[in-house]
Amino acid sequence: MDAAPLTSQRRPFSVKLWPPSKNTRETLVERMTRNLTSESIFTRKYGSLSPEEAEENAKRIEDEAFMTANQHYEKEPDGDGGSAVQLYAKECSKLILEVLKKGPKGKDEKLPNSDSAKASRETFFDISKGQRAFIEAEEAEELLRPLKDPENSFTKICFSNRSFGLGAARVAEPILISLKHQLKEVDLSDFIAGRPETEALEVMSIFAAALEGSVLNSLNLSNNALGEKGVRAFGALLKSQSQLEELYLMNDGISEEAARAVCELIPSTEKLRVLHFHNNMTGDEGAIAIAEVVKHSSLLEDFRCSSTRIGSDGGVALSEALENCIHLKKLDLRDNMFGVDAGVSLSKALSKHTNLTEVYLSYLNLEDEGAIAIANVLKETASSLTVLEMAGNDITAEAAPALSACIAAKRLLTKLNLAENELKDEGTIQIGKALQEGHEQLTEVDLNTNSIRRAGARFLAQVVVQKPGFKLLNIDGNFISEDGIDEVKSIFKKSPEMLASLDENDPEGGDEDEEDEDGEGKGEADEGELESKLKNLEVGEE
Repeated sequence: MDAAPLTSQRRPFSVKLWPPSKNTRETLVERMTRNLTSESIFTRKYGSLSPEEAEENAKRIEDEAFMTANQHYEKEPDGDGGSAVQLYAKECSKLILEVLKKGPKGKDEKLPNSDSAKASRETFFDISKGQRAFIEAEEAEELLRPLKDPENSFTKICFSNRSFGLGAARVAEPILISLKHQLKEVDLSDFIAGRPETEALEVMSIFAAALEGSVLNSLNLSNNALGEKGVRAFGALLKSQSQLEELYLMNDGISEEAARAVCELIPSTEKLRVLHFHNNMTGDEGAIAIAEVVKHSSLLEDFRCSSTRIGSDGGVALSEALENCIHLKKLDLRDNMFGVDAGVSLSKALSKHTNLTEVYLSYLNLEDEGAIAIANVLKETASSLTVLEMAGNDITAEAAPALSACIAAKRLLTKLNLAENELKDEGTIQIGKALQEGHEQLTEVDLNTNSIRRAGARFLAQVVVQKPGFKLLNIDGNFISEDGIDEVKSIFKKSPEMLASLDENDPEGGDEDEEDEDGEGKGEADEGELESKLKNLEVGEE
């Protein structure tokens, strides 16, 4: 067989000089240690270091020089690393001389060491910035390059906003395996967007297997349309987590079956402090499964289960489970279909929650009975409450005495939202009276769409405008007369930005707008009498 003819052209090839191997780095540290202790022109001039002091400094010098050179290399990733090697050597020489010039440290002086250098290094690796985009193998190699550094200090990673295909997942797999024992927080939210189901499930399985056995404090799997199949694709990871303090499963299409899978797969939630389950399709049966998770999360401080299609039965189950969570600080159950029975059940749970600071209970169909039960309990507990939201619950003036008594007791309140109810002037003025004394930290009040007329609007405006840090009053969507609007605007004339738009207000709205025999609006004429009756009303009057 004839030999292939020689050509004058050589095949292009490149040898990567950076990064140096672990052995190379250790050898350099040993060499620098000798330089700092051995006799030379510099040590004769400035003095040599003890072996212990020299080794500590050598490790620190190498760490700092490596970081500087590595940053240089990352800006020129297509090079062969030659310039990074030169910078690495140059930095080491410069830092050695600086150490020698300072001379040996006294016994009482604290030596900077490699641990302090590492502590200053970056711990959060995040590729979520920029536009949402697909990512394939080649780009994954480039994006994840810093994670390959054997000396990296990353404890938190965020892969959100990039959609991983199979090729990219296989690039990430060995990297995650090598990192998993140092990771504490993992954010895989929105990382398979737009992928076919089969591919997405395989990608999830690859990531789950790679991270299996990690000891995480925080795990975010939100915005992945998981469903039951997706939850089970993450089974290997979920089953290995018994130290979780934060778990986020928002907007994941978690149905009844998926909720049961979550309950089945997570081995322990004894340390869980944060559980966010927003915007799923859980329903009552799913809520009963989630209630099992909550029941065993006695340290829970922040629970969000909003917009999850939970009705009365699920609401009761969750409420009963929450009785075990006596450390709860933030509760968000907005936009479900609890109804009165679940509201009353929730009030019993709230009696255990003395540490509550934020309560979001809007759009739960509580009605007066549920709202009164909750207000009566909150009045006696939750002394540090700063946020209270109960919008869209069909609350009328009948519940105003209980609400106002509760609000009057919450002197640290910063935000109050009772929008889209039927408080009218009577209820609004009672709420205003509750806010008169104290409440110096109040910044926002929302009573839009409450059938409020001139008297209620004016009274509430006069109360809140005097609060030192107040920022926004929203009373739009009501039945305030044109004169009433002028009065309210006059009250806020020095700070008009504190008054929300009144574009949706309807001066002629409401059943009381019929004209009397003299042609005067009946509702308008009655306002003076109503305000007079309410002027001396005591907060909490039944």
